[in-house]
Amino acid sequence: MVRILPQLLSAWEKGQRVPQPEDVARLLGALRVDDVTYDRMMRLARHARDDNWLDSNPSDLPPALSGIVEYERTATRITNWELAIVPGLLQTPDYARAILTNSEIELPQADTRLVARLNRQGILTRPDPVRLTALVGEIAIREEIGSADVMSDQMDHLLKMTGRPNISLRIVPANIGYHPGMNGSFILYEFAGLSPIVHLENSHATAFLHEDQVVGSYRKQAKILAGKALSEDDTRAMLREVAR
Repeated sequence: MVRILPQLLSAWEKGQRVPQPEDVARLLGALRVDDVTYDRMMRLARHARDDNWLDSNPSDLPPALSGIVEYERTATRITNWELAIVPGLLQTPDYARAILTNSEIELPQADTRLVARLNRQGILTRPDPVRLTALVGEIAIREEIGSADVMSDQMDHLLKMTGRPNISLRIVPANIGYHPGMNGSFILYEFAGLSPIVHLENSHATAFLHEDQVVGSYRKQAKILAGKALSEDDTRAMLREVAR
């Protein structure tokens, strides 16, 4: 459910106020518009305050990724559960490249997505950084992606990022029995003054979930995973062990 004051909606319709991109994204999600319309409307929303704007290459990124970029930019807190890979916001260039080039993505598009992924990481180091809680399955740091050197550098990068006050990284150990995270990865975006959104993705589809009951279910999953995760200190010790 999207909650917007009638007065505010009326002001948008009359052109008296320009809606924020995150508001447009939520409305489009609630209306379940197609990907092409979503992408076009989000580009317009992001540049609505520009004096002049020309979209010279609107096809560089898939529509769903445009939405992710906007949610990341405007979120105050992100909770990311990843079962088998390092979260995108914490990936090194070489690790990200190894994943993208071994996916079902054409090389030029993989390069574009790599640049976009690395640029998105700026939300963690900007003056008013987003708060990131990353819960990661142990397999993500044990499985060799790229090469041993790539993984060692990735572990070093994770250790460095855990030193930032806005980042909490905790490993969920393997061999602890069933837990809800086995059903798949998810990202929970929380905003100031707006309802949260859950993002689900696999190789063939992307979904943004807004319903209160559904979002509440993923909050519970995150709480369960946090209860099973290692402490931050024990997580750092495991990262150092893997980095050797």
